[in-house]
Amino acid sequence: MSNISETTAGLMEIDGALGCAIVDYTSGMLLGEAGGGVDLELAAAGNSDVVKAKMKTMKSLGISGNIEDILITLDTQIHIIRPSMTNEGLFIYLVLDKAKSNLALARRKAGDLEKQLQRV
Repeated sequence: MSNISETTAGLMEIDGALGCAIVDYTSGMLLGEAGGGVDLELAAAGNSDVVKAKMKTMKSLGISGNIEDILITLDTQIHIIRPSMTNEGLFIYLVLDKAKSNLALARRKAGDLEKQLQRV
């Protein structure tokens, strides 16, 4: 099991990682962060709304199951939002440099780190 600072350090080891955060989406509160690329505190609050909206939409549509991740691709960046399966109410937020990252490997590493994350 990893704590929040170990998880953010691990996320920053991903090729092309610009910044990352661990977020409580029920409150929008940033619990841990590393790097930059964007205002991570503002991104935490805004992306909490994204996660809640997607969960509400899934419920309205009668879609069961969990969100593995939400991908947002921009001209020069990729943003990964990965809700935690082991820590309800948390998500990992990862900002990648599109030219320097491998999306498949980044998603896999984020998933591995999410499984090890232990809320402290």
